[in-house]
Amino acid sequence: MQIILNNTSMVPIYEQLVGQIKNQILSGELPENEPLPSVRALSTTLKISALTVKKAYDKLEEDGFVVTVHGKGTYVAPTNRSLAVEARRRAVEEDFTQALDKARAVGMTPDEIRQLLELLLEE
Repeated sequence: MQIILNNTSMVPIYEQLVGQIKNQILSGELPENEPLPSVRALSTTLKISALTVKKAYDKLEEDGFVVTVHGKGTYVAPTNRSLAVEARRRAVEEDFTQALDKARAVGMTPDEIRQLLELLLEE
């Protein structure tokens, strides 16, 4: 498992960690039932607080991507295809929302935004 954190990013470290692990699970790099590094091991490797790793693992478990077995560790949850598809769609929706916010911030009208989207879809 390869994780690259950006300390200068406005995105909190735990969210960067969650995002990268989710992407690796969704892409198949981390197969189901694969053990994740322990909280302590990952925090040492990444030189971050164990509480940050714990918060990321808790969020991943809440979202159904991992399962924690007390005393044994944290594992990639069995693949739920509909969950994976929904997570990908949610990510696309978030990207569109950010793009719309930027377009509105520069003063684009809804019609201009639609025209731009149609132009991009033609490519």
